Amino acid sequence: MPRFITTIRLLESSMMKVTFCASDFPNKVGGPYSWLPRLLPLLRDRGIESKVLFFIPGKRKQCRAVQLVKEQGFEYSVKKFPRYTDQRIRWILEELKEDSPDVFIPNLVVPAFYASRWVKKAGIPTVGVMHSDDSFYHSVLDQFVFGSSDYRLSGLVAVSRFIEETIHNQGTTQSLIRCIPCGAPVPPTTTKKTSDKLRIIYVGRLVEEQKQISLLTKAFCRAVREVPDTEAIIYGSGSSRDAVEKIIAEEGRSISVKLGGRIDSDKVQQNLLQSHVIVLLSDYEGLPIALMEAMACGVVPVCLRIRSGIPELVEDGVTGLLVDDRGDSFVDAIRRLQQESGLWEKLSQGARSKMEREYSDSIAGDLWAELLQELHQNSNRSQEIKIPRFLSVPPVHPAFVKRDPRRPSLGKRLLAKFPNLLKKTKQIDD
Repeated sequence: MPRFITTIRLLESSMMKVTFCASDFPNKVGGPYSWLPRLLPLLRDRGIESKVLFFIPGKRKQCRAVQLVKEQGFEYSVKKFPRYTDQRIRWILEELKEDSPDVFIPNLVVPAFYASRWVKKAGIPTVGVMHSDDSFYHSVLDQFVFGSSDYRLSGLVAVSRFIEETIHNQGTTQSLIRCIPCGAPVPPTTTKKTSDKLRIIYVGRLVEEQKQISLLTKAFCRAVREVPDTEAIIYGSGSSRDAVEKIIAEEGRSISVKLGGRIDSDKVQQNLLQSHVIVLLSDYEGLPIALMEAMACGVVPVCLRIRSGIPELVEDGVTGLLVDDRGDSFVDAIRRLQQESGLWEKLSQGARSKMEREYSDSIAGDLWAELLQELHQNSNRSQEIKIPRFLSVPPVHPAFVKRDPRRPSLGKRLLAKFPNLLKKTKQIDD
C-alpha cells in the first residue's frame, strides 16, 4: 500500500488502530481465549479500534472467540492454519501490509512473533503478552525480549506481578515491560449463600499438565463425601475429560459430584453467580481469569499455595483460603467454609472488594490504552511493510516445536516424494 494512502486513512479516522494475532479452536476454553474478545470493547471505549487476525483449524462457526469478535462488530480476518511457519508469517505480513495498524500485538502466536521483525522495520511497535508462568512463555522471553534485536518486541505485557518480576530478574532489555492483569467484569449482583448447601466448582481446561484435573476431581469427591451439605461441579473441556468421568463414576457414586460440561466464555459468570466456592489446585498459573471472574461475583477462592499468580489474588483468610495440598488441607478448608460461622460471608466480600479496587476490566482497559498510546506516540512510522521474497527466521526453539512447523529441506521433500529413490540408487551402485 503506498505511503500516501496510509496517511489519508489515518487522517480520515481519529481513532488509533491496533491489530492482534490469535488462534482459535472449536470448543476451546481457557483464559487467553476469553480475554481478547473482552479487551476489544474496552479499547474501543478509550478511542482505540481493533482488528484480529485469526488462525483456525476448520469451520469458524465452532470457534467462540471468532464469533464473539464478529458479533461485537470488530474487523477480523480468518485463515485456516497453513501447513508451515513461513506460510503463516507471509499471510500475517500480507494482511498487515494491506491494512497497517498503529501497533501490532502478536499475543501468543509464534509465527506472528517472527513477523514482527518486518513490522518493526516499518516503524510499527509490537507488543507480546505473557499469560502464564511456563516453559513456552519463558522461551518467548529468550527469543523475543532478550534475544536478537531483529526480533525483539517493542513492549511486553505481564499479566501478574510475579511474571513482571521474573522478566526483570532475567536481565535488562530495551522492550518496554508493563504489568497489566487481564481483569474481570464486576457484575451488579453477587452470589448469595441462601441455604445450608455449599456448592464448590472448577472452571477451566480438563488437562493434567498445569491443572492436575484428575487430582482435583479426586479432591472434590473426598470433600463432598466428608463434608456434609456440599456439592461439586466441574466445568470445562479438554483431553482428560474421560479420566474425569471415570473418577466421578468410581469415587463419586451416590454423592453430589458431577461434570457440568463446557461453558462459553461470555456466560461463565452466569454460572458463577449460582456457586459459592471456586477451586484451583494447579501446579502453576499466570493470573487466572476464571478465578478473577469468580471473585468479582463474590465466589470464595480455595487454591493451592503456589509461587505464581495465586498469591496476588488470594490473601489467606482475607480474600480466600490457601491450602498446602490436595488432601487434608483442602478438605479442611471446605469444612471451614461450610461450618465456621461468618467465614464464607467475610471472604466473599473480601474477594469482590479486591476485584473492584485492583482487577476490574475497566482498570485493565485503562492500563492497556496507556501502554498502546505511549508506544504509538514514541514510534516513527517510516515506510510500508516490505515482505521479503524469502523469509529467513531463527532455528526452531525446542519449546516452539508444536507451534512452529518448518518446511522440510529439499532433500527431505524429495525422499518423501520418491521413498524408493535412495534404495534404487544404492542397488545401482552395488
